[in-house]
Amino acid sequence: MAKKVVATLKKEGGVTYAKVVRAIKSEKTGAYTFKEEMVPTSLVQDTLKK
Repeated sequence: MAKKVVATLKKEGGVTYAKVVRAIKSEKTGAYTFKEEMVPTSLVQDTLKK
C-alpha cells in the first residue's frame, strides 16, 4: 500500500515531498517517540530546526 502513496506524490510538475522522522524524548518517562511528517523538500531544513 505504501507504494501507491509514494507513486501519487511523485507527479511530474508537482511539488516533491520528503518524509521527516524526528525522535523526541519524553521528559516524563525518558522514552523516545517518533514524529513523522511529510514536508516539501524546500522546507526540510526549516522543519529540522524546530
